[in-house]
Amino acid sequence: MSFDKDKQRKDIERFIQKMPSLSTTVGKVMEICSRTDASPNELNKVISLDPVLTGQVLKLINSAYYSLVTKITSLTRAITMLGMNTVKNMALSTAIIRTVAGTKKSRALPTTRFWAHTIGAGVSAKLLAGIKEVPVMEREELFVAGLLHDLGKIPFGDEYIEVLTIAKKEQAPLIEVERDIMGIDHQEVGLMIAEKWKLNEVISTCIGKHHNVDDLSGPLAKQVAFVALGNIYTNILDIGFAGNPFPSEVEMEHLLKVLEISAEDFGHIGEGVQAEIHKAEIFLQI
Repeated sequence: MSFDKDKQRKDIERFIQKMPSLSTTVGKVMEICSRTDASPNELNKVISLDPVLTGQVLKLINSAYYSLVTKITSLTRAITMLGMNTVKNMALSTAIIRTVAGTKKSRALPTTRFWAHTIGAGVSAKLLAGIKEVPVMEREELFVAGLLHDLGKIPFGDEYIEVLTIAKKEQAPLIEVERDIMGIDHQEVGLMIAEKWKLNEVISTCIGKHHNVDDLSGPLAKQVAFVALGNIYTNILDIGFAGNPFPSEVEMEHLLKVLEISAEDFGHIGEGVQAEIHKAEIFLQI
């Protein structure tokens, strides 16, 4: 089966243009958290205007994950205890999932399994960064980058079923089959969405380069490598489904070398992954 690649690109561009922008709440949350002098009270003022987000913050702090003896009912206290960066990334993740939930869905990627995969990738990236003692704020950002790394698959329609079938049958890299069949890949599409939503450099680069880490250098290359390795780990563990059941062993070994992580340490994050996935599912309500 062959597709009109020009039409395919135009359809995707039109779809992205029609996608809603992120809520003003998220914009304000991002703005407050980017300031070093920002206080939990300022964040409280913005979040308290969004009942869904308020409910999610309180639900997370009072969940079994944190095992608190007394229930927290104050939003400011919850923000202080969770940390502003966790709350910022929760707001961003929640807003994106809520925004995407209202768009059309390809039958190729079942929604629940798709998000299960991306949560797994985000959690794995965060835990792998923990092995290398990456600062906590950067780890939280890597969680969001991992959660969003496959965002570019959302606008693909039912023609993506053909792409997945070929990739599975030939055990070929999914991104190469996307380019062959559709003339565009999920990294490029993901970058279009990242630009529309004005996502920051780290998250945007992880979305646009997680299959091309060698194109990058310096600290950014390592951040993207954590997400790329988290993606591979999630595919190996078969958590959720995003269409790529044959992770490359060569790529995995290369990324382990880039990040200077041993195969043993790589294999040891398993228990933490399940606990962190549970935590993420509480606030993302998936």
